[in-house]
Amino acid sequence: MKIIILGAGQVGSNLAASLVSEANDITMVDVDDAKLAALQERYDLRTVCGPASHPSVLRQAGAEDADMLVAVTQNDETNMVACKLAATLFNIPTKIARIRAQDYMQHEVLFSALNMAVDYVISPEREVTDYIQRLIDYPEALQVVDFAEGRIRLVAVRPEGGFLVGRELKEMRDHLRLHMREPKNEHLQALDARVAAIFRRDRAVIPDGDTVIEDGDEVFFVAATAHIKAVMKEMRHADRRVHRVMIAGGGNIGSRLAASLEDKYEVKLIDHNKKHAQVLAERLKSTLVLVGDATDEELLQQENVEDMDVFCALTNDDEDNIMSSLLAKRMGAGKVIALINRGTYVDLLQGGTIDVALSPAQATIGPLLTHIRHGDMAVVHSLRRGAAEAMEVVVHGDAKTSKLVGRRIEQIDLPEGVAIGAIARGEKVVIAHHDTMIEPEDHLIIFVPNKRMVPKVEKLLQVGFGFF
Repeated sequence: MKIIILGAGQVGSNLAASLVSEANDITMVDVDDAKLAALQERYDLRTVCGPASHPSVLRQAGAEDADMLVAVTQNDETNMVACKLAATLFNIPTKIARIRAQDYMQHEVLFSALNMAVDYVISPEREVTDYIQRLIDYPEALQVVDFAEGRIRLVAVRPEGGFLVGRELKEMRDHLRLHMREPKNEHLQALDARVAAIFRRDRAVIPDGDTVIEDGDEVFFVAATAHIKAVMKEMRHADRRVHRVMIAGGGNIGSRLAASLEDKYEVKLIDHNKKHAQVLAERLKSTLVLVGDATDEELLQQENVEDMDVFCALTNDDEDNIMSSLLAKRMGAGKVIALINRGTYVDLLQGGTIDVALSPAQATIGPLLTHIRHGDMAVVHSLRRGAAEAMEVVVHGDAKTSKLVGRRIEQIDLPEGVAIGAIARGEKVVIAHHDTMIEPEDHLIIFVPNKRMVPKVEKLLQVGFGFF
């Protein structure tokens, strides 16, 4: 696929890194020649230096025969104009734009074919806010991602003291059913879950029924959303409840998160700008807005940071986020989440004193990949800082034209380590086991432990000519 990426920032660079190894023809466009030179040294791609919304620059980048344009510059207007030009002048089939301003997001008609011709809109602020909210809803989790419009979730957790620690995985299913009543929702099966992957000391362990869970493992499991908390109790003895949340930073992400949390939790928000803090105080309903510096130990002490169940550092400054998170943790805050733009910082900090180091670029990659991957992809999530992926794919065809339909999972030649964790079948949620049969139009939730395996998974999804 021939793809033009506009913007060599964190999102564009991460996207290029994800796609360049998958036999795609990538061209990067940016006004910063130094950024482009650095990318060209690391990856096999073309670069064009110039304004992303200029027709001559787009033509130089190969827009006349491009399959897709991904506009992820820092400027919303540039991204929208580039998409409009891509449609009007070059007839590029697929246009994706990163849009940050909420004013634009509230008027979806702007993105229609008759207006700015944006086929898919990506909002980093919305993706990051939703991501953090799920982590707050499940404070014991390292990562939580949604499938099947929120009916199925994949959760990463480090087991500690739960029933499963030191036991074989095959005991989990019987234990869950023994201790739980039948579901009230007719679309849910009895309480069940599937462990899709285990990472032990950063090495993948392919789980089967005889696999024994150890303390400190990073376990990815799939379950119906209604069952997540019950399955979490199998993994961890503690059942931490969240009542109080403190947010450092009242920017787009911080203010949006406060608005989404304040109906459920007691929320405090710290912002250094007095004028902006006043605007936030008027806009938010019950959030207590404070003026100050989140790295100020005295302020955190005055506001009882030690009583906070979750502390979120969401300013635009990586160093401030790191320092305020470390300080909050040392002073007694429960779970700390830090927004970190630099990928090298994320790798260094994740899982240490800072419970979750979150990269906005990585949170945004999944929605972009959803529209780029081959096959009928409903959702794609980037996991383990881009090393792994989870996807919701729709299977088509029949037993003659598909390698999946009409077969039990044990009969499918899946790449090593790849697991089908669950199936959304209409409104029904089915946890996948070795004898589960795949039916036409099933939505499969697939875990891919190494993104280099993605092309093999895509090939497995191909439908033979008989289907057409």
